[in-house]
Amino acid sequence: MRVLVTRPQAQAEAWVVSLREHGIDAVALPLIDIAAPADPAAVQAAWQTLTLRALVVFVSPNAAGQFFVSQPSGAGWPAGVDAAAVGPGTSAVLRAHGVPAAAIVEPPVDAARFDSEALWSRLSARDWRGRGVLVVRGDGGREWLADTLRARGAAVDFVSAYRRVAPRLDGERRRHLDAALARPGEHLWFFSSGEAVEQLGRACPQARWDDARALATHPRIAERARDCGFHVIYETRPPLGDVIACIKSIAS
Repeated sequence: MRVLVTRPQAQAEAWVVSLREHGIDAVALPLIDIAAPADPAAVQAAWQTLTLRALVVFVSPNAAGQFFVSQPSGAGWPAGVDAAAVGPGTSAVLRAHGVPAAAIVEPPVDAARFDSEALWSRLSARDWRGRGVLVVRGDGGREWLADTLRARGAAVDFVSAYRRVAPRLDGERRRHLDAALARPGEHLWFFSSGEAVEQLGRACPQARWDDARALATHPRIAERARDCGFHVIYETRPPLGDVIACIKSIAS
């Protein structure tokens, strides 16, 4: 069974390395490509206002990584500003860019899901009246957390640190895709975002997914896969250990 890792290229490659280290046949088949933000100046301006914030929320590893592309030379993470991560992958990116562990707020490690609701369980006890919050994301996304913070009195702003664009399905990517379409029983689609599922549907509008199998890291992603036409869908928590255990269970 070959696992198709559909994350953006850099993350997909890292996952492939980790999965192969555990004896899993995996290849990168990115279904989302990452591009520069439409307004780079807005990201640079956001860095200048960080000290005015009580909290900066990063909705994904890409949001964190792309935001730090615009980090001013010599500037560190400002003291007194917390950085919130929806999941452990995002937290790892923040630590890699020098954000102190004490400043990172994230869901409990044993959370059933890593999403905005799980992150809110760590934030809900605070007084948000009059506090400034910046949400760093791509071009659009869920606004549940922002709406919840605003309802508690926070002043919430957004900045788009990158754009998600349709993938280039050529070369090696095309070969992996064609093999998966021809032999669905020999492949497992690993989805960590609902948009990746949608991009697959757009790229292969005539494909039937009845015999294909999908692994989803959140119930909303699993629902997107069902809408796309997948009948066999497995769900797992997103940490590497959980994913590996699930894949090995499927393979056996």
